[in-house]
Amino acid sequence: MNSKIRKLMIKIKKEKLLPRYALLLTALFVNSICYNLLLYPARIVAGGTNGLSIIIEEIFHITPSIFILLFSVACLIIGLFTLSLERVSGSFVATFAYPLFVDLTSGITSILDVNNSDIILICLFAGVISGWTAGSIYKTGFSSGGIALINQVIYEKFKISISKINFFINMVIVLLGAIYYGVENIIYAVIVLYLASIILDRVLLGVSKHKVFYIITSKEEEIKNYLLNEVKHGVTDFEVISGYSNKNTKVLMTVVPTIDYIKVKEGVTKIDKDSFFVITDSYQMLNGS
Repeated sequence: MNSKIRKLMIKIKKEKLLPRYALLLTALFVNSICYNLLLYPARIVAGGTNGLSIIIEEIFHITPSIFILLFSVACLIIGLFTLSLERVSGSFVATFAYPLFVDLTSGITSILDVNNSDIILICLFAGVISGWTAGSIYKTGFSSGGIALINQVIYEKFKISISKINFFINMVIVLLGAIYYGVENIIYAVIVLYLASIILDRVLLGVSKHKVFYIITSKEEEIKNYLLNEVKHGVTDFEVISGYSNKNTKVLMTVVPTIDYIKVKEGVTKIDKDSFFVITDSYQMLNGS
């Protein structure tokens, strides 16, 4: 990594440091409440360090907060010896703050009484909260530590994608949970993990409010005129080389609010029924309306 890129990375990491730490601690605290209020009382083993702590308590009767602390510290030490200090530094706060929050909120069920009979409802809430906390931690640029560090270590050593490693480890934990808490625990875990993944994407990317159209047409000027004067949105055209014909082809690109999606799609099709276009979501536009 050259010096300019390194300086840029340091600058990015230092920007808005206090708000980022505040969001990290808030997410960890909310996650600890979710664990002690929903997951732990219902014994839902939905992967991760949380799920592992429930199994370890069942087998060895180790208090969850103590296990989470010991496991996270062990992962941190492994990370320090395997990865660079720079890559591990983002996990320091979570390594010690999260088990502390788990311990502090361990008596929350005496304050808030949650009926554990409706497990599906608990899974829904747990999935949403877990997704929000995970997404918020990612947005801070820090790491939750624990298994997240193990994922990085395995990737560094064996070059297996982190998503595959994470899936495999979580599945092993979920299957162990099924051994001790019944096969139905797998169903509950899948609900939590699936919902969490959806909410995580929404937190990171937001909700798409615009659509991007990439249009290849023989009636370029007519479609341009339609988009500019009827739909009232800008158009950018650029040249590409067709992989099939190896000829230069023009592509029209326009970004429109989702509410105008049908208007653009139907309009383009009526002007040129042989047009080819691709539509994607746009989650953010910068320096534009």
